Amino acid sequence: MVEEPIPHWPGELLDLGGLALYVRSTPAGPQEKAVFVHGLAGSATNWTDLMAELQGHVRGFALDLPGAGYSPAPPGGDYSIGAHAAAVTALIEHIEGPVHLLGNSLGGAVAVRVAATRPDLVHTLTLVSPALPDLFPRYGPARVAMSAAPRLGEWALTRLRALPPERRIQATMAMCYADAGRVHPHRLDDAVAELRRRDGLPYAGPALVASARALVNEYFRRGADNLWRLAAQVTAPTLVVHGRHDRLVDPRMAVRAGRTFPDVRLVLLPHAAHVAQMEYPALVARHVRVLMQDRAGNTAMGGDHANNAQNARNATTVG
Repeated sequence: MVEEPIPHWPGELLDLGGLALYVRSTPAGPQEKAVFVHGLAGSATNWTDLMAELQGHVRGFALDLPGAGYSPAPPGGDYSIGAHAAAVTALIEHIEGPVHLLGNSLGGAVAVRVAATRPDLVHTLTLVSPALPDLFPRYGPARVAMSAAPRLGEWALTRLRALPPERRIQATMAMCYADAGRVHPHRLDDAVAELRRRDGLPYAGPALVASARALVNEYFRRGADNLWRLAAQVTAPTLVVHGRHDRLVDPRMAVRAGRTFPDVRLVLLPHAAHVAQMEYPALVARHVRVLMQDRAGNTAMGGDHANNAQNARNATTVG
């Protein structure tokens, strides 16, 4: 018998000085905290199971990015990666970080910017299929780029909304999971109900298109703010997780991540796709706990950071 999924964590709308964010959290207990950042068209509920796996080690806070989930549209309608990073930074400061920071896909790009620009707020960085610039994007990102084009994005959104929510959710699951059959029926029902709710929000569609455009813009950004240049400045111990069957982010991007992040370990999950934290939360949690424990041990011992960084750089795990 398939085990019933746990309920999504409760949340509240926080006022962060002119910016309202909806944040779900696990119960208070552990002293250390973690912040979880979802991907394009996702929400805080993408982290429900991983937060459960880690709740004995950290108190988790998963936000709905501005305009996503239950978070309202941001003032001025700014959906850039920089604006999303500012929102995450505001949350971390609100809960009195530093924190362990985790991001998936677009949320990974946001997390890299936060870790690079505010190293004082980040203990460790975990990236699950991060949407970092790739000159040879897979079919999924190419579709995102097309839908983000002026006027074409709005047209595509109108056509998409004409389809039943059930069909759209099934297509999303097929794109993001290695095996969509692993998704529990109750989670499918939740996703369909949430999509129907989002369809009724006047800002939901524009927020999705604007976020897609913002992500595409990062692929062409040059100079000091390029995400790969920022990645090279990240000082926090970093874990990069890819799924072998990812149709959206090429898992071979792990090679560049291994050359770029100063203190990094790489994990390739052979049976996962784009949302490994949802497909295999226990397995992802195992690697995250090791990252957290190693960081805690090195901090307590005043470890040789240079040697640890070099060892981590050479650490690649399958499974």
